[in-house]
Formats: sequence, structure tokens, C-alpha cells
Amino acid sequence: MSGVRAQQKQKTRQALIEAAFNQLSAEHSFSNLSLREVAREAGIAPTSFYRHFKDMNELGLTLVDEAGLTLRQLMRQARRRIASGGSVINTSVLTFMEFIETSSNQFRLLLRERSGTSPAFRAAVAREIKHFILELAHYLESETKVEAHHAYMQAEAMVIIVFSSGAEALDLDLQQREELTERLIWQLRYIAKGASGYQKESDKSL
Repeated sequence: MSGVRAQQKQKTRQALIEAAFNQLSAEHSFSNLSLREVAREAGIAPTSFYRHFKDMNELGLTLVDEAGLTLRQLMRQARRRIASGGSVINTSVLTFMEFIETSSNQFRLLLRERSGTSPAFRAAVAREIKHFILELAHYLESETKVEAHHAYMQAEAMVIIVFSSGAEALDLDLQQREELTERLIWQLRYIAKGASGYQKESDKSL
């Protein structure tokens, strides 16, 4: 019976998370959400909220973690497709743009809270972005045999430009987004080419 209760509790907790994400939009940020709104969307009584989260801040930090995890999982899937012969940059950018299109509320949350008023939220988003950079750096180091610190700097530059382009993509129509995607692919190729050239010059000087 305890196992059934635990499953039901996890199901309700997930319903609260999804309810909060569903209510986010370009006009409605997390700071505008009320506990009652989220509980009503999840189909539970407001008092039941506290069985799953201490307060709305704890829910918000959980949303940041969920958004970051979703994005990292998608990029891991992209790297598995790359291993089957796909273009590294093309596949990664297209996967990221799919995330923007299908999970725009999650990405908006990361963007807003990255520069929001809450230090805890800013730290949580910074931590998620750092995870993203580190995973990409480890991949670059493994695949291109570049030194670790060079791989990290390349990954950091790529993530910064990708997130910036993602923020721009949110408010574009389909044609504009396709143009932005193509531009982003070329910008990342320039970064990769520059990193490769720098590594070769460094090797020559040894």
C-alpha cells in the first residue's frame, strides 16, 4: 500500500510541475503565478500543495531543474544521432530549436530567472547552464582530442551564442526562425573552425 501511495504522491507532484509550466507564457512569468492557480490547474486542493513543496520558491527551483534536465536529455539524444553519422552542429542546433518550439515555457523560465531578482533562482539557472557547458566540453574533448581548457572555452562560447539565439527565436515566425537557425549553424561552425585552427597553431609551437 505504501508503494501505491508513493506512486500517487509522485504523480501529484509531477502534475503540479506540469501545471506550473502550462501557465507560463510570454505574458505570464513564474513570479506572477499563484499557489491557488497552480493547484487548480493540477486538480488538487491548495492545502495539498504543501505535501509536495514547501512553498512556491521550492516549486520554482524544481522547475528550473526540470527545464535544464529536459534540455540536457535532448542534447544527449542528439549526440547519439550524431554517432550514427549526423552532422554535429546541424543536429545539435536543430534539436535545440525543437526544444524552443515544443518547450518554450521551460526555456522562457530559464531565460527570465537567469537575470531575475532571486539569487537562489539565478544560482540554479547558472548551475544548469554550467552542466550544459561541461557536458558539451567533455564531448568536444573526447571527439576532437582538444585540450580540456580549450574544449571548455569552445563549449562556453557555443552555449552563450545558442542561448542568445534561442531567446531571439521565441518571438520569430517560422521563416524568420529558419533563417536564424541557418545563421546560428554558420556562427557555430566559425567558432569550431577557429578553435581547431588555434589548436593546430598551439601544437606547432610546442
